[in-house]
Amino acid sequence: MASRATGGGAKQRLMSEMAALQKEKWVNIDTENTNLFHWRLALMVVNPDSAFNGGYFKAEMFFTEEYPYQPPKFRFNSKIIHPNIYPDGQLCISILHNPGEDLMSGEAASERWSPLQGVESVLRSVLLLLDDPEINSPANVDASVMYRDYREDYNEKAREAVERSRNDIPDGFVMPETFEQAPPQKIEDDASFWAESDDDFDFGGSDTGDEDDEMQDFEEDGGEQDPSDDDES
Repeated sequence: MASRATGGGAKQRLMSEMAALQKEKWVNIDTENTNLFHWRLALMVVNPDSAFNGGYFKAEMFFTEEYPYQPPKFRFNSKIIHPNIYPDGQLCISILHNPGEDLMSGEAASERWSPLQGVESVLRSVLLLLDDPEINSPANVDASVMYRDYREDYNEKAREAVERSRNDIPDGFVMPETFEQAPPQKIEDDASFWAESDDDFDFGGSDTGDEDDEMQDFEEDGGEQDPSDDDES
């Protein structure tokens, strides 16, 4: 069986994903941060039908050397009142849950993290969740009730969050007006997908040659970080 991606393999995967996302207009990644296992970014909501349209929401992602076999962690740094966002900015979203079916929660394996997922699929899922909250299993009960019973009040809170977030737009940065490509629809369960061999998920590899030169700029500053250990804002 193929070895799991660790250390250099995780770095290579993250470098590739970061390079691809830098071409997208709906996400802004802080490339000055040299720790590949801790991303600082901003998500932009470009949907005229969204209560959060026009928002520039700052966030962080945390990865381990087991990535992509284990999911990243995600939290918003911008204050957002939403049924599935905890007060500390972390999310209640299936794609960030460990791989495999969970009989206790009722989540199917296809709803949860898998090594075929990536940063882009997480971020697009977060954007979808902003507009389509899961109110039956809320992280913020008050926001869930407000969304269900007092929608105009909820929309007003969303507009306030958007206005606050726009203070974080960097000088000279141009907000996009439309998505070049719409976020994907929710994927239906595919039994054949889960029959794939773990051999297909080997993202490891040698860290020699030109790739070493590239990764010198991305040495992690202290290894794996966790939201609770991060003192930076």
